[in-house]
Amino acid sequence: MCLAALPANPDGPPTPGPPLPPPETSAGWQARAWLRLESEPGRYRAGATAPLKWQRAYAAGEGRLQLPLLHTAGGLVGGDGLTVEVEGAPGSRGLLTTVAAQKVYGSVGRFRRRGAGRRWATQTLCMRLEAGADLEWLPQELVLYADGLYGQHCRVELAPGASWLGAELVRLGRSAAGEGLGAGCWRSALEVVRLGPGGERWELVDRLSLEGEALASAHGMDGQPVLGTLVWAAPDGLPAQRLAELAAEARAARAGLEGEMAVGCLEQGLIARYRGGSSQAARYWFTRLWALSRAARGLARPQLPRVWPFQETPWLPQGSP
Repeated sequence: MCLAALPANPDGPPTPGPPLPPPETSAGWQARAWLRLESEPGRYRAGATAPLKWQRAYAAGEGRLQLPLLHTAGGLVGGDGLTVEVEGAPGSRGLLTTVAAQKVYGSVGRFRRRGAGRRWATQTLCMRLEAGADLEWLPQELVLYADGLYGQHCRVELAPGASWLGAELVRLGRSAAGEGLGAGCWRSALEVVRLGPGGERWELVDRLSLEGEALASAHGMDGQPVLGTLVWAAPDGLPAQRLAELAAEARAARAGLEGEMAVGCLEQGLIARYRGGSSQAARYWFTRLWALSRAARGLARPQLPRVWPFQETPWLPQGSP
């Protein structure tokens, strides 16, 4: 599997990668949601502009607050832009997800009368965690329709002792209907930065661009429609030997699942990648890795968010590796 992460030089700027689309200036939806998780369990402040809306919060155990984010417009088109900003106070715990899969409709060549043949839908995520904060970002699948253009930029800033687990799952074209991505493009830029007395230290820079030949190339998607990435930036202090053991457990957790799955160690965490034809297989594997990250912190196995529509049991059978 060749869709590898691109770790940056910790003493220098991020490794260059595919450029993200420029901000749109069209009259599409421009929505913002913001959230601050407070140190006291169950306490938070939040707001949003249409079509984004925070749903009812739930207690997810061990002082963790579960908050679902709803996009009420039914999907994104070229020119739409979403911004999500999250802060975690010292010691706060949160689980953020989305109420439904996100759809991105085709836009290539569909706005010529407005003078723009390629208009992008974009999402910007900014997450800042203070000392000891613990945030899990697990949105549901993104489905990019034929000729859709979508770019996402996610930046995570971690104070000492903070933990962040995030996943991204995308289906390139409605493959069940025999549809591919066509002239569309999907781009993603993830930056994870650790903050300390000496300034910023780059934990991970991961930049991908999929379109054209990369969809069929063995160094890209190799003809597969589903791509997933999970990153866990662990709290400080996990020894290299423990990280290697967790990576081995993550590989064993692929048992019984279809598709190609690879996992590697960060300086302080893990990165996992899925490439294949099954969104369900990717969800199952990522859920198992989520449980591994919880166990490494001495926490109970997670329960699936109640807003997820899946009637599934993703856990490994008893007696499996």
